[in-house]
Amino acid sequence: MTEALLEVRGLTKSYDGWSKALGDVSMRVERGEFVSVIGSSGAGKSTLLRCVNRLINPTQGSVVFDGRDITHVRGRDLRQVRRRISMIFQHYNLVYRATSIENVLQGRLGYKSTAAGALGLFSEAEKRRAFEALDQVGLADFAYTRTDQLSGGQKQRVGIARALVQDPLLILADEPIASLDPKSSRTVMEHLRWAADELGIACLVNLHQVDFALEFSDRIVGLKGGKMVFDGLPGDLDEKTAAAIYATNEEDPAPNDDDDPSTAPDDSDPSAVLVECGEPKGSSATGEAA
Repeated sequence: MTEALLEVRGLTKSYDGWSKALGDVSMRVERGEFVSVIGSSGAGKSTLLRCVNRLINPTQGSVVFDGRDITHVRGRDLRQVRRRISMIFQHYNLVYRATSIENVLQGRLGYKSTAAGALGLFSEAEKRRAFEALDQVGLADFAYTRTDQLSGGQKQRVGIARALVQDPLLILADEPIASLDPKSSRTVMEHLRWAADELGIACLVNLHQVDFALEFSDRIVGLKGGKMVFDGLPGDLDEKTAAAIYATNEEDPAPNDDDDPSTAPDDSDPSAVLVECGEPKGSSATGEAA
């Protein structure tokens, strides 16, 4: 078996010493593979992604990325790991007073010194790359438009462009279409699928929309009550299995990922600003549906 880009082994995350958001989850993501994670709210989907990019520390288990165990890396080593793992959020995580291209350039912060990042010092090559990324998601004409003037779907595409300029090996997308209408959702999913197919970037995407998971994924993982209950091809996910994943079970621990107070970045650095779970100063969490 070839070495996977990402391998999660026995991952467990407990809060307060007993409440398990994840329980002994193991999975692999191959290079260039598109994997969707489905499950009801509180199933552990967001916790899984946050453990992968080390926003939170797992209680047990390990995360191996690009052949390296990153479970306990910190400081400069963690910053270097995060360069190759991009994050896309449900509520965009954009600075709304800034233009699209200024937001996209934030994807280069992990490659800058703290001073250069704070001063917004980007090379001409980086600016050209940011414009190219906007063009790749169909937003070249909006490069100098403030992001508070964009629709929800356009904002999410700015988020994808920002992810692309990191030159990632892996994109983590946490409910990227939950706030969007069906047409905008399809556009966003098509751009993520394009990144996997044409650029060879692996995508690990949390979704509530099973129909989109079936259409766009190479593989689907189902979480329920913090445990993995399905891992297979889209064609193997029948209606009965999908219904079981989303069925209510009062005995299942179902902590709300979004309400967890321990999701702040472990290490404060410019790259962590891009992947923290809260909104940057000057932005809004309003999720337009257009």
